[in-house]
Amino acid sequence: MNTIKIFDTTLRDGEQSPGASMNVDEKIMVAKQLVKLGVDIIEAGFPIASQGDFDAVKRIAEEVHGAVIAGLARAKEEDIRRAYESIKQAPAKRIHTFHSTSDIHLKYQFRVSREEALRRSADMVRFAKSLVEDVEFSPMDATRTDIDYLLEVLEAVVDAGAKTLNIPDTVGYALPQEFGAMIKRIKDKIGDRAVISVHCHNDLGLSVANSLSAILNGAGQVECTINGIGERAGNCSMEEVVMALKTRRDFFNADTNINTKEIIRTSRLITRITGIPVQPNKAIVGANAFAHESGIHQDGLLKEKMTYEIIKPSDIGLNKTELVLGKHSGRHAFKSRLKELGYSLRAEEIESAFVRFKSLADQKKYIFDEDIEALLSEQTTKVTETYKLVDLYVAGGSQAKPMAALKISIGDKVIDRIEYGDGPVDAVYRAIAGAVDTKSTLLKFEVNSITGGTDALGEVSVTLEEEGKKVRGQGADTNILIAAAKAYITALNKLAMRRVNQ
Repeated sequence: MNTIKIFDTTLRDGEQSPGASMNVDEKIMVAKQLVKLGVDIIEAGFPIASQGDFDAVKRIAEEVHGAVIAGLARAKEEDIRRAYESIKQAPAKRIHTFHSTSDIHLKYQFRVSREEALRRSADMVRFAKSLVEDVEFSPMDATRTDIDYLLEVLEAVVDAGAKTLNIPDTVGYALPQEFGAMIKRIKDKIGDRAVISVHCHNDLGLSVANSLSAILNGAGQVECTINGIGERAGNCSMEEVVMALKTRRDFFNADTNINTKEIIRTSRLITRITGIPVQPNKAIVGANAFAHESGIHQDGLLKEKMTYEIIKPSDIGLNKTELVLGKHSGRHAFKSRLKELGYSLRAEEIESAFVRFKSLADQKKYIFDEDIEALLSEQTTKVTETYKLVDLYVAGGSQAKPMAALKISIGDKVIDRIEYGDGPVDAVYRAIAGAVDTKSTLLKFEVNSITGGTDALGEVSVTLEEEGKKVRGQGADTNILIAAAKAYITALNKLAMRRVNQ
């Protein structure tokens, strides 16, 4: 049985999804969950991209143990040195460097010859190798590269010290049969001198199929993201490729080190932090993945689960929610439940979460696991509060235009504002926008119910844009209008932080 390494790039390529940027504390939280999930390598970021990216990678290298921490770098000395400075404290570290190899990229983007690209690639792998033992090289746009030239580059970087060769389908161009044939040819040429890895984009919806085809032809590592997030149409979905291998071990003769019972929790964490929802019919982690409406299917399931389910919901950590906590629960019970859910918090973090829990418990009869996770996610999303909601009153009816009366603090001042709108949310947002005098534009508004029932915790996500910069804000509350206000104000605070940091 072959063990396929999982290289998770949620914090690097995944974060490049429009509006999905995370702050340092959120990245630390994700990285720690990825360790619980059992990923082998965490690509923590692109350190030279910004000071914030460097700081996040550095903190992950210092604080998150249990996986190899990788930093991405272009095939340039300054990039590689910056990557090394960010990851050097990690017990297990890797520099991942790349250079384009396709004639399209070399001619129009890099404007260098094939010979120069090959020389740079080998020289920079050699330089990275002088800093760390574990070096990975990617020939960007490999699937549109002349195969003979690609093999020449790969052989040169292996001779220079690369231990992993990652073959990226950068623009999602490849088809499974031809991609598998390419990987086989590379494997035949390189043999066991380096691990063959693949990084597939989903532009044609084939990223998982291409990755699985690569495994069948000798790939020993797959680069992927949680929920398949990433640039454009996204990346290979980690949960899909992992569960395909687990479910069809008989066919692939391969498996991973992933603790699949952590899949749902990890998926929900990424959704809450990025604000990018999972489509209901998404494989493995979608809301309908284990829902059955057909009468024929329901009949079969009632007789034997295997008739229509090839994966047990419990295999991915999807268990029936238990109603265990309420307004009379104390700190001990709350702390015990946090431990059962897999959270390890400092005393002050537990106390802060408990205060929020008691406030929520006053509003609804039972507290679900998802409610607790939403509270913790909101708590760990640290944003400097330039603006803070003090009070909100909304009124309206079938004959009266909706009205919102708002109190919001801006620094030491509290501002009152009344506005009317086409609907209650519109009135609330007009009041907030008028009070803070924002120049931002609301691009997207999304609302989801975290749990069931009329007292469900509602979660609102908004996307704002100001001067070409997009941010996401989230808010959760049993009152959906308050959740909407929280989300909008969180996004405004993120914009305010960006202005200060510029």
